[in-house]
Amino acid sequence: MRFHPKLLDTLPGYDRGTFLNDLSAGLTVGVLALPLAMAFAIASGLSPSAGIWTAIVAGFLVSALGGSRVQIGGPTGAFIPIIYVIVIDHGVQNLLIATVMSGVLLFAMGALKLGNMIRFIPLSVVIGFTNGIAVVIFISQIKDFLGMQIDNLPGEFFAKMETLVGAADTIDPATVLLSTTSLAFLLAWNRAAQRIRFMKRLPGPLAVLIAATAVNTLFPLPIETIGSRFGGIPQGLPDIAVPELSLTTLGKLISPAITIALLGAIESLLSARVADAQIDDRHDPNQELMAQGIANVVAPAFGGFAATGAIARTATNVRSGGRTPVAGMIHALTLVAIVIAAAPLAAAIPLATLSAIVVMVSINMGEWHAMQWSQLRRYSNNYRVILLGTFFITVVFDLTLAVEIGMLLASLFFIYRMSDLTRIEPVPLEQYRGFEHLFELDTLTRADGSQRILAYRLFGSLFFGAANKLENLLTEQQGRADVVILDLEKVVNIDTTGLDILQTFHRNLAKRGATLVFCGLNTQPGSIIARSGFIDALGPDNITRNLAEALMRAQHLKVPGPGIEADHHHA
Repeated sequence: MRFHPKLLDTLPGYDRGTFLNDLSAGLTVGVLALPLAMAFAIASGLSPSAGIWTAIVAGFLVSALGGSRVQIGGPTGAFIPIIYVIVIDHGVQNLLIATVMSGVLLFAMGALKLGNMIRFIPLSVVIGFTNGIAVVIFISQIKDFLGMQIDNLPGEFFAKMETLVGAADTIDPATVLLSTTSLAFLLAWNRAAQRIRFMKRLPGPLAVLIAATAVNTLFPLPIETIGSRFGGIPQGLPDIAVPELSLTTLGKLISPAITIALLGAIESLLSARVADAQIDDRHDPNQELMAQGIANVVAPAFGGFAATGAIARTATNVRSGGRTPVAGMIHALTLVAIVIAAAPLAAAIPLATLSAIVVMVSINMGEWHAMQWSQLRRYSNNYRVILLGTFFITVVFDLTLAVEIGMLLASLFFIYRMSDLTRIEPVPLEQYRGFEHLFELDTLTRADGSQRILAYRLFGSLFFGAANKLENLLTEQQGRADVVILDLEKVVNIDTTGLDILQTFHRNLAKRGATLVFCGLNTQPGSIIARSGFIDALGPDNITRNLAEALMRAQHLKVPGPGIEADHHHA
């Protein structure tokens, strides 16, 4: 294990100009993180202060210890459906324990250098569950967006939809007016920010939060606020407490912890990859996972919950000039200053506006163009099945199940495709009649015209998925050849199943006095044949460089046949 934060690489040569850029970016991302952290926490069934301290603690640690120069850590929208279900099913205290467990898993993944394995997840699975999460987040906000009177919104999809439909008569017009106005404000602000320079410096979520809070303070509205539901945000540092653990509790929380760790790893490394392209750098995925792990272990002690790399805040950091982890650390300190200085003002923040912010996040996080038929029809049926299947299962059932089934489908389709590319073709030995000077042609056939030597050319990979093709060669081999040549020049890989079939083929030929000859072995097939000891059973002389040498070898093998004296020679 190599623990080497990116911060250590950026400190040499760190100057005043770089610090000023990081300071500007850190302040900008800090004020952006405030409304998002509160909104994500409330949407997850937690208090707004839990979201803020998650952003502070996890954000500082991810930047200070991570493997990316510009990654910003904290609570994200993708965690909302997962955290909400855990809170409903297990309670807040057990959520903190599950978060710590996920942190241990993340650190172990990084320490074992599994960071690059996240990149093996197919794009179709990533798009499917990302869009599915966006829909789940949107559905979770219907209650607060419309001001419905629902005490406990179920986590399960069908029960949730039934509850929402049943509470349709409790929709509050004042809340709907404020939430839709806030959403329209956000849309207009984001569009105007592309043309008006000063608006780019003030994030849309913060602008709408300030505007809605000011309106509600000057003209009190009959709507829910942070003060009315949560009693405001405590001013000052939270009490540090370690969640109590028990073996019984740990057993129940293994699955939620794996879910948090899996999503955290995927989202943080995707965010880091996007940032790499923007700053022309390369992050260390294993260091990033270890930092994410430490952040998720420590944050619950401050009342925080699951955190990961946040794509939107990381992109804002880059656009604002942040180029080192110092910017992320300043972002966390900015949040601390806001909590200490302005916490009492948060009591007047309308929940409808925070809900509108989360709805906007859900709209922006989805890659909706990828699900349009004009895009889907460009790809194979396999791609469409994986993407739409992952999306449907994410929305209706569970993210972890969706990723598992998506990966299973992707693996099965890949195996089928690789099996389809693996083929075996007979080699017509007449094509070598131009090389009569290399070997005697009459050694290829017997006096009765039957072939004494057969040759086959194999293509692709001899693995468990293509085993049936090789078995067919064994069982349907035409004639009773004395020598069988397998040209493996076009074979790039052989696994243990393919090796076992080749060994079985060799034993069956040996029982009737026939010989198996290999030619054109590449590095991996040659390595597994040598390491398994098969080369000793086959005989080193029966492995040649090419088909011409294999034929020359075959003609010197004296085997029984019409007019040929029986004199077996097995190397």
